[in-house]
Amino acid sequence: MSSAPSLPDDAARREAQLVERARTGDEAAFEKLVLLTADRLYAVVLRFVADAQEAEEVVQETFLRAWRGIGRFDGRSRFFTWLYRIGINEAKRRGARRGARVTEVPLGDHPIEERADPAAAPAARAEAGETRRMLEAALRELPLHQRVPVVLRDVEGLTTSEAAAALGIRERAFKSRLHRARMALRVKMETRWED
Repeated sequence: MSSAPSLPDDAARREAQLVERARTGDEAAFEKLVLLTADRLYAVVLRFVADAQEAEEVVQETFLRAWRGIGRFDGRSRFFTWLYRIGINEAKRRGARRGARVTEVPLGDHPIEERADPAAAPAARAEAGETRRMLEAALRELPLHQRVPVVLRDVEGLTTSEAAAALGIRERAFKSRLHRARMALRVKMETRWED
């Protein structure tokens, strides 16, 4: 699973400057924030909705809500963490309106990243690829309330505090949810390995 490193100081400063300009109504600054975050937000949202079209709609609505609410962004978390929260909430709203829980989410061009080891033998790489595919399928089978913590922490690489902030909960509550979700994922993986 990939790990998203924290922003380097220069990138964090640039993001903070763009956010501050956007908070004063600078549309061009907000557009730059959109360009910097849209692909990553789409990849995250795609794991929580029915299909690519719905993911695009959720991302668009997320940015609209973010623009309308940018004045309320207090900067205590990273801008992207704030976007996660808006995007996840919008995905949940759409799921509730749809009335059905989505269990199969096509990951398309955004699968869990593989870190290729050039020294690994072809058989080992093939086994790792199969394990990754099984993990992706098991993750898609988790209900949304379990999938979200795993994706935020283990796939997207947010820190515990960032992921908790994205969900609007305390770190202790997030750790508890993450533990239960990992255990459920483990059971699903064990079942797949037995088959």
